[in-house]
Formats: sequence, structure tokens, C-alpha cells
Amino acid sequence: MPHATDDIIRAMQSPSSEDQKAIQVAYEFAKVAHGEEKRKSGEPYIIHPTAIAVTLAKLGMDRETIVAGILHDTVEDTPVTIEEIEEKFGATVRFLVEGVTKLSKLKYRGVERHVESLRRLLVATANDIRVIIIKLADRLHNMETINFVEPIEKRMRIALETKEIYVPIAERLGIGLIKSQLEDLAFKTLEPERYKKIHQFLEERGETEKEALDRALNDLRKALAEAGIRNFRTESRVKNVHSFATKLIRKGNDPDKVYDIFAIRIIVPTLEDCYRSFGVIHNIWRPIPGRIKDYIASPKPNGYRTLHTTIITPHKLIIEIQIRSEEMQQESKFGVMAHFIYKNKSQGSEPGKDSKIGWVGRFVPSLMKMTRAEKSLTQTSTPTPRWLTDLNTAAEDFEGEEAFHDALREDFFARRMFVFTPKGDVIDLPIGATPIDFAYAVHTNLVDLMSGARVNGKMVGLDTELHKGDIVEIQTKKIGVPNKKWLEYTKTASARRYIRATLKKKENKS
Repeated sequence: MPHATDDIIRAMQSPSSEDQKAIQVAYEFAKVAHGEEKRKSGEPYIIHPTAIAVTLAKLGMDRETIVAGILHDTVEDTPVTIEEIEEKFGATVRFLVEGVTKLSKLKYRGVERHVESLRRLLVATANDIRVIIIKLADRLHNMETINFVEPIEKRMRIALETKEIYVPIAERLGIGLIKSQLEDLAFKTLEPERYKKIHQFLEERGETEKEALDRALNDLRKALAEAGIRNFRTESRVKNVHSFATKLIRKGNDPDKVYDIFAIRIIVPTLEDCYRSFGVIHNIWRPIPGRIKDYIASPKPNGYRTLHTTIITPHKLIIEIQIRSEEMQQESKFGVMAHFIYKNKSQGSEPGKDSKIGWVGRFVPSLMKMTRAEKSLTQTSTPTPRWLTDLNTAAEDFEGEEAFHDALREDFFARRMFVFTPKGDVIDLPIGATPIDFAYAVHTNLVDLMSGARVNGKMVGLDTELHKGDIVEIQTKKIGVPNKKWLEYTKTASARRYIRATLKKKENKS
């Protein structure tokens, strides 16, 4: 009979004998600790931490994180103490378990619940991003079993919190593997009838177009092989329910205007193969104008890199085609952990060996923008992206829940757009942001020294709203401080907070 830890070990990236032993010890410890405890589904409680550990293993997390996932509820729900965790599993596992436990202790009602949920997530994640990864895995399994939660009001609250808190975090961390599942599960709970209707439509559309999609896949594989592209693989998918529902609203509820219901993904060995494949596709099919996107040359701020094009086959089927390398595929699924996973796979390095040393920074430098304080972190913690650090600082600085809630709405949950520096770097800003917000996002020094701005080569006022795709250049002077008037022009709370702090510092000196 297979051991209960087999699923966890199979999901890990080349686990060593030490990894396997640690997982088994943690599992047996948690099983004894939880004893006869049951989930609301009636299943033994140990199934929950086991499911979390499997998700963490699939994400390529290190041994300590997976062990912490197995143990994450022992301190809160059983007589086990945090000191026992440290004695048996070490200081790092204690830190991670303690971080996750702190997120679960306080209960809130109404609107402030969501604000405080994110505030606690940020505080717990300030020194080690693995805490939030464990919490995401925890939330995923809770959502998978949410139908057993009573009463319905509690189910709705959990689903809403998932949609408003955990989905944006998974998206900003680039963890597509979790983000899309959480979106659909929350949507299914919050709008069951609409979910059912759209799910049925997509299933029927998938069956109707299956033959045409298979034919397109075969034509594509043949063309790539004839072009000399080797060791590629292809995948096809029908758009997930929530993503389709969101786009359907933007397209006036006309499904024929949603061009990416069907997608083919091509995974190739090298960057050069990506662009060669791009050319092959446009030789055999007609691309739809305005639907070509090069996220390799200009990655999304969460690190997403892929070539996109949308084509029409001779059988009138519209298909979005995505082309990426194996490393880009890992990035798309696993987000901030992707570089670590890919490095282990391609170089055969020991899993977990360098998981604590700047994996986010190596994944995509533009996501990090490390502060001096972050750079001084020891190897006992995992650095955090700047957007999380900024929000965590904001959580401490803002007076009152309402002010912090406004900041979150403006900086974190707002609809986003991508603009560019003159060098082609992508800057992620909320809709309605101005050159001042752009300057802060690039570097705080730019705000201090800013004298003007050019957008798409033309001088503009600092109150000018930026638009998707703008190229923004900040004009600077040698010495300067922000102007108080700029507070009226900024969209992001973080930029306003910085300007106020700088002006206050100047007043105190004078």
C-alpha cells in the first residue's frame, strides 16, 4: 500500500533522500498531532496539510517550506507548541509556521476584514515570501472544499476574500498555476448560475471546434518540423471560465469578439526558436491586426514573457497562439519561484540549496527594486518584491483603516496599465497615473529631481494622465525637492506618501 507522502514526494523536483525523510517525519508528526480531527467534509484533517504540501511541491518550493506546509495548522489547532516545532524541525520551519499561524488568529467583520487580511499578509511576508506562498496553497485547498462550509454567508465571505485578496497577490507574484484556479473557484461560489452558464458554453464550444483545433495543431506541428525547429512541444486549451466572463463584459457580451477562447501554446528550447516559430506561424496563417504582442522584449511587470499572436485558420477558427521557451513556461506557471525550479532542472543542482538567497531578484530584476534594508537581509529570509514591501510600509504608516484601504484600492487593486521608459523597461501603474507616479515607480530620486516630463517625445504637464503603451521620459535638475502642488496630481498613495514625508523632512530642517 503506498505511503500517504508518496504524492508529495512525486510532486517535488528531484527530491534527495534527506528531503524524503524530512517529509515523512513531518507527516507522521502532523498526523499524530491532529489525531482524530476531521475536516468539515468528514475526511481526516491530515488530508488538508497533505494537499497543501503537494501544491507547494508542484510550485518547486524547498524542503523547509513543504515541511512548514504540512505543519502549518499544528500550533493553532493542536496542543503542539511553536517551541516543539523549532526543536524538531529547526528555526526556519518555526518562522514559517509562526508566520502562517499569525495570519489566521484574528477575526474581522465587514469591509475592514479584507483590509486587515492583506495588512497581516504583508507584515508576515515582509522578511520571507515563502509565508505567503504557503498561505496561497492553504487558500487553494480551502476553496476546493468550500462547498462543505456552512452557513452560506461564510462561504460567500471566504470566496469574496479570495477574489479580492488572494487572486491579486497570486497574479502580482506571477503564479498562474494558483491564480487561475482561485479565480474560477471564487467565481463558482459567488455567481454559481453565471458560472454554470459560461462553463457550459465553453464546454459546448470546445466540443464543436475540437476537430478544427486538432487539425490546426497538426498543421502547426508539421510546419514547425519542416522549418527545422526541434524538441518543441505543444499544448491547447479553452479559456478558463472567470477569464472568459471578465473579457465577455469588456466585449459587450458578444462571445464572437473574444478572440482567445482557444489557444495553442508552443514551448521551444531557446529564445531564437521563439522568434523563428513566430515567423513560421505567420507564413501558414493570417494574423489578426493589432493582436501581436511581444512580451519577451517587453515583459509584464510580474515577469510574464511570451510571444502572442492571434490567427484565423482556413476553417474560420480564431486561435490565440503563445510561444515561449521552457524557462518562460516555468515562469508563467510558478511565478517568483520559476528561476529556482528551472535552474534545478537544467543544472541538476540540489533542491532547496539556494532557495533563500534572492530567488525573486534573479527571476526578474524589475520586479525587485531592492531597498537598502532589503539588501541587508540575511540568508535566513527570502527577499520580497518591492510592491509588497511598499504596501507593508504603508500598512504601518497610514493612520486608520480608511486611509490604508484607500491606498490599497489605488495602488494594489486598481486596474493596471503598462507604460515604458525610453530604454524599453515596463512600468506597472494604475489607470489614471501621471508622470509623478511614473517617476516614483522608477526610483524615488527621480521624484526629488524631477523638473518636467516627455510623453511619446512631447513635453507634457505633470498632471497629464498616462495611457497604456506611453513612453515616458522624466526631465531632471541637479538639486531639488518635490512640489507640494504635486500631491494633487498623483494617483498612487505610495507616491503621495513619499512626497509628504520629503516635504515634512524639509520643514523640520528649516
